[in-house]
Amino acid sequence: MGLSKIVFVVVIGLVGWMVYKKFVADALKLAKANAAKRREAETGAIGTLVKDPVTGEYRLRKEEDR
Repeated sequence: MGLSKIVFVVVIGLVGWMVYKKFVADALKLAKANAAKRREAETGAIGTLVKDPVTGEYRLRKEEDR
């Protein structure tokens, strides 16, 4: 097996690993969002309040905050 074949296999392996890690991270993020929505539905809540660290005021959590 030549050096170029070994490098090719290593590169394919690294790309596969990166794709796998991205998939797992996205799946965990989606599961977390679904769990939050389920908890809100169970309690009848309209949304979740979060405290703004700068102003100290509470506001509804936005989708991009999750």
